[in-house]
Amino acid sequence: MRQRLAAIYVLLLAMVLAGLEVPLAITLAARETQTMALDRLSDAVRFAAIAEPALRSTERTQINTELAVYYEYYGISAALVSRDGLVVTGYPNRSLLDQAAVREAAGRALNGEHVGTNRVLWPWQDDPLVVAAPVSLGGEVLGAVVTISPTDRVRGTILNGWLVLAGLGLMAVAVSIFAAEALARWTLRPVAELDLAAHLITEGDYEARAQAYRGPPELRRLATAFNEMADNVEDALERQRAFVSQASHQLRNPLHALQLRVEGLGEDIATPDGKAEHRLAMDETVRLSRILDSLLALARAERGRFQVERVDATRVAMDRVTAWRPLAEQRHIALRYAATEIPVWTRAVTTALDQALDALIDNALKFSGAGGRVDVSVHPEGDGVVVHVVDSGPGLSEQERSRATDRFWRAPGAQNVEGSGLGLPIVAVLIEASSGRFELLPATPHGLDAKLWLPAATPPSVAMAPPAAAASRPSDTAAHHADTHHGDAHPGGAHRSPDPGDSVPSGGWPQR
Repeated sequence: MRQRLAAIYVLLLAMVLAGLEVPLAITLAARETQTMALDRLSDAVRFAAIAEPALRSTERTQINTELAVYYEYYGISAALVSRDGLVVTGYPNRSLLDQAAVREAAGRALNGEHVGTNRVLWPWQDDPLVVAAPVSLGGEVLGAVVTISPTDRVRGTILNGWLVLAGLGLMAVAVSIFAAEALARWTLRPVAELDLAAHLITEGDYEARAQAYRGPPELRRLATAFNEMADNVEDALERQRAFVSQASHQLRNPLHALQLRVEGLGEDIATPDGKAEHRLAMDETVRLSRILDSLLALARAERGRFQVERVDATRVAMDRVTAWRPLAEQRHIALRYAATEIPVWTRAVTTALDQALDALIDNALKFSGAGGRVDVSVHPEGDGVVVHVVDSGPGLSEQERSRATDRFWRAPGAQNVEGSGLGLPIVAVLIEASSGRFELLPATPHGLDAKLWLPAATPPSVAMAPPAAAASRPSDTAAHHADTHHGDAHPGGAHRSPDPGDSVPSGGWPQR
């Protein structure tokens, strides 16, 4: 950009120089031509004064002598033409009228004109300068005197003058190039610093700032405004990270107390069902602990430090279907895992798939209605793994699907449904952080197909055992419904079985 700006400065100066030097060059050529033409016309008038006797009689000695001396000193040919257009005398020869320009000049002079002062000589022309003056007596034209002057010297003078002008112009352009480069550098230095600061901030250096004391006043004000904006953004990010960190630490205390109480309760439970329920509760507290850990990781991930792990997508999907089935049965919705149970391994940010499935299943249960159906499936696809959560609800229009991941956006038909409109945006962030894709597609014949694509991972060398929770959780474990809070307290929620007496999990997915 600096080169373009400097080029504009130089181009403008070149145009100004051209506007000044071209008329000056033309004026120089016209002045030199007029000086020569007036000198030759003065000589022709003098010859005309002494040519009258040669035209009235046969006495031509004086005029012949004058023309000969004139040619020897100046190398200028001259001729005396009678009123009839015939050469009376000429030097060095009488054949001067053989040239068309000379005949034309002589003819105009015989008509009483002075010829040769209205022409401009140019350096690239080698035609001689023809000047003619009438010879008259008492108002009667008796003949004409014609001079033919070579123009080499005058054209050389004009060319030298033009070269001087061109040299001065080139010097001015050379100086202007350096001046324009310095001016462009001074003008655009704040822009370069703004660009550098913006790139550093994009790369995670939120302390980068632009210098606001260089360049034009307008750019200094822009740099000041940019620094203020960067300060506000950094402050907002610090507040956000502090909030997530503080919330995570504050939640650890009740979680720890809950874990202690559940462990103490486990010592008094002797029945097999009680032990199973106790084990499920402990599993969910462990999962909640992992989610809180992930919140801390996400707070650090804003600087690009994501922790990615290898996950069995099949196991996670079956586990989340089992956790949400009590609420589905309470609402008379058929929730099932509709795919093979063969392990399918993928790579994702820690707990991202768990939280995304919790959010999508919660959303599907909200809008499927009694008698509806929600199918969760996992299968490999190319170099990735695809997870589908398909419901039989009313679905979304194409325009609504394009806006569903906007923060706080809610579909017109979901304004009275509990939620904050943050669920789907959080799913999109989690999946994108895992180098995956999140799409909302129409289901057949109606409903919504939430599709997750994640990169595939190499299976571990040691086969993992099937999920114990999925094999042991009875369908009547309604007392442990997953009380997730998608988008309100923590994205994705914790994998805890919900209580059938509870209402729909708060902070759910009101996008439809």
